[in-house]
Amino acid sequence: MDTKITGGIDIAMKVPPHQFQQTIDFYRHVIKLTEITDKPPATGFVLGPNRLWIDEAPGLSQAEVWLELFTPDFRLAEQHIAGQGVVRCDAVEPLPEGFKGGWIMNPCNIVHMLREPEAW
Repeated sequence: MDTKITGGIDIAMKVPPHQFQQTIDFYRHVIKLTEITDKPPATGFVLGPNRLWIDEAPGLSQAEVWLELFTPDFRLAEQHIAGQGVVRCDAVEPLPEGFKGGWIMNPCNIVHMLREPEAW
């Protein structure tokens, strides 16, 4: 099976409520990254060639970083990762019906969204 998986442009930082506003303020006022405002209520920042999204995550006690991977064919990539024993973790956050992607974890439990570029 020949499937292609590449790095995406989105990085999500899942932040507990007690640290959320301070984290937004850090990137907005201290680091002064350009804010992404066209996808409310999401809060994002331009991070070089990437986009950093700060998401409030009430179920967490400490922050987590989630990464994005692209594939031109999610069904083929899904078969490939299943054959490699990769852990699916779709319960971490709901995705829309018909979404061409899913959530996986690497061996040290970092969440990755694996999706087709036009999955949204």
